[in-house]
Amino acid sequence: MPKSTRHAVYELYYHIVFVPKYRQPVLTGKAEPLESIFAEICDDKDIELVEAKIMDDHVHLFVGSPPKNAPSLLVNWLKGISARYYNDRHDDRIKWTRSYYVGTAGSVSKDAIEQYIWEQYE
Repeated sequence: MPKSTRHAVYELYYHIVFVPKYRQPVLTGKAEPLESIFAEICDDKDIELVEAKIMDDHVHLFVGSPPKNAPSLLVNWLKGISARYYNDRHDDRIKWTRSYYVGTAGSVSKDAIEQYIWEQYE
């Protein structure tokens, strides 16, 4: 279901993947605290957390966001704030790599959009 702001109607979802430093399996047993931290960040930043899966050596997040937030900003918030919150609250430490993957997802395919645009000229 599309959401809206004062000036836009949108349906923007991102699949975000990132890994701990050196891709070590250091996230074992940390899924529950990290998921709650990601949920807290999303609530604070007005981001919809659709799904969060914490694997031993990487994180998958599926989030929805208004168009004012660039995907790189979302990743910056999720990685930076989560590391700071986790490290402040626990004895062990988490460090994320600088790299990440982000992919977009929506309810309409690229082909359907192209078809719609071309039909406007017929």
